[in-house]
Amino acid sequence: MNTLDVLDAAGKKAGTVDLPAEIFDTQVNIPLIHQVVVAQLAAARQGSHDTKTRAEVAGGGAKPYRQKGTGRARQGSIRAPQFVGGGVVHGPTPRSYAQRTPKKMKAAALRGALSDRARDGRVHVVESFVSGDTPSTRSALGFLAKLTERPRALIVLERGDHATRRSLRNVDAVHLLAVDQLNTYDVLRSDDVIFTKAAYDAFVAGPTTGKSGKAVATSREAEDEAATAPETAEPATGTAEHGEDGK
Repeated sequence: MNTLDVLDAAGKKAGTVDLPAEIFDTQVNIPLIHQVVVAQLAAARQGSHDTKTRAEVAGGGAKPYRQKGTGRARQGSIRAPQFVGGGVVHGPTPRSYAQRTPKKMKAAALRGALSDRARDGRVHVVESFVSGDTPSTRSALGFLAKLTERPRALIVLERGDHATRRSLRNVDAVHLLAVDQLNTYDVLRSDDVIFTKAAYDAFVAGPTTGKSGKAVATSREAEDEAATAPETAEPATGTAEHGEDGK
């Protein structure tokens, strides 16, 4: 298991974290990653394209001219496909492009993408991008420039980290994601993946077995309830020792 230095907002070492081999040192399955990314991009398509057939286009109720005697080809409607302004034959209609991808395949593809970035030294963990709770784009960009010289950065943070989000949300080369939104496509299109310490701890605790964030949260709630539940007293069984008459 490899370790990674955790840097504070000043760029100084604030500790270390372990990189679990089952997440950051797995075999990269390129066909699997390709399938997951294609499915993700397909699901992002709006699919609202639509054309009108000759039954849907307006007009064309009357026969344009008589059947015989004009020397022209017979026509029944000016909204037939061969006319300008007519209907479209076999045109696109609204549809969903979503592809079903099992959760374990998505998790395996994400682990492969993160492993590829980790082997190249492109995974980082920081305490915070700014000191305190006051957003500062200048301070955050200065720290980011010290951390990496590559242009595209993916920053993974917790949803409650408003200071980091407000500091970097308007920077073109920086993409911000909540820890439960981390996906294979955004990892691959970014040069560096930067976790905040809180987001890293939450991520490592969840997707190692392919569980969703909701499932992990539910299991933790069940464990907490079991730990805090009072012990119930066992019912008395003294009457069974005296035989059938209870004497």
